[in-house]
Amino acid sequence: MALLMPRPTNFHVLTKLTPGQRRALLTRTETNLSGYIEKVKPIIEVVRREGDQALARFAQQFDKSPVKADAIAATADDFARAEKTLAPKMREAMEFAAESINLFHAAQMPEKEWMKELRPGVFAGDRVTPITSVACYVPRGKGAFPSSVLMMAIPAKIAGVENISIITPPGSDGGIDDATLVATKLAGVSKVYKAGGAQGIAAAAYGTKTISPVAKIVGPGSPYVAAAKRLVADIVDVGTPAGPSEVIVLADGTTSGKLAALDLLIESEHGPDSSGYLITWDEKIAREALAAFDEFYKHMSAQRVEYASTVLSGPLGGIVLAGSEDEAIAFINDYAPEHLQILSKTPERYAAKVKNAGEILLGEYAPSTLANFVIGPSHVLPTGGWARTGSALSVHDFLKRTSLVKVTPAGYETLAPHAKAFAEYEGFDAHANAVSGLRKPLLGK
Repeated sequence: MALLMPRPTNFHVLTKLTPGQRRALLTRTETNLSGYIEKVKPIIEVVRREGDQALARFAQQFDKSPVKADAIAATADDFARAEKTLAPKMREAMEFAAESINLFHAAQMPEKEWMKELRPGVFAGDRVTPITSVACYVPRGKGAFPSSVLMMAIPAKIAGVENISIITPPGSDGGIDDATLVATKLAGVSKVYKAGGAQGIAAAAYGTKTISPVAKIVGPGSPYVAAAKRLVADIVDVGTPAGPSEVIVLADGTTSGKLAALDLLIESEHGPDSSGYLITWDEKIAREALAAFDEFYKHMSAQRVEYASTVLSGPLGGIVLAGSEDEAIAFINDYAPEHLQILSKTPERYAAKVKNAGEILLGEYAPSTLANFVIGPSHVLPTGGWARTGSALSVHDFLKRTSLVKVTPAGYETLAPHAKAFAEYEGFDAHANAVSGLRKPLLGK
């Protein structure tokens, strides 16, 4: 039960905000990473030079964990101990979640190869193949997150990635969380490394004696992790940014303000660097929600109350009262939230107007708790406004497409004159020659 006095929740009236104040509501902790980047640069450089020795030293310094340079990787004994000590209830929940995640991502897999005749004698298509390797970063600073292992490693496995590893901060005992190890095994992965924060990202990018460098790094993390990803992006694919949690709960007059408050707390309790807004154009709903938080705080630990109330009272959270439905939808599209929950008896009517969101949860029976753990789609979602162009993590993040083209003699005759016109206009002599009269005498009989 919470003991501390929670901070009061912000109440923003959208129509009364200046353009600058409205823009301020759209910011996130990773909007400006310059300060974090300066702190992270030397960490990455030391890991690049010293490898496992640096990982052990940073584990002791940042994680207060007695990790040794020759014990970065989880062992078979670690996995065996985790299997024995994990509570059966948690094992059952993870097996249920793993089944859901497998079902969804197996259905999401595209055709391995396709080709269509676009014009007579002109064929084009794609061949889809997996990337060679990926490191899945699983944070641990505010708890342990075995669900993130399942949400990343299972889609990678279904996509066919051969080399999958889990990078995660060690605990204060120098070990890895039992559920994280069991989740790794359930996902069909065997490599888990004790390397948190920026040093973990550096290890996956540059490699160490223990950790092989990978082609791609995925996973959510703190602003330090986000900054580290930016700094190694020239040598490894770091995917769509997935930083601190963020949510918008949209509620209309057909739902309950108390329910809106209950669900707004889900993502807000992740940490003080999270973001969370309830938006509505119904003042009764807004006031009802505002009055409900204190009651729900009584059912949360002091730490989670501190996190949630810090978010909702700070510059990145609170209740937003819009002047109209259209104004609320416009705010959502400008914000481009990681999670969008629509509380309404008719949620689809609002979802149809939403252009930018990492995921949309429709209705009163779809709190993000379910999506975070057991429905199936990955909970690794674009943050920091990247939902404008990015997507939820999926099998597609672990696949690449190679274009396939085939042209018959008849198809060539159709294409060549047009291609030659482009080549001549753009000044490419060899391009033009390759589709000119010079070609025909050279073709095989």
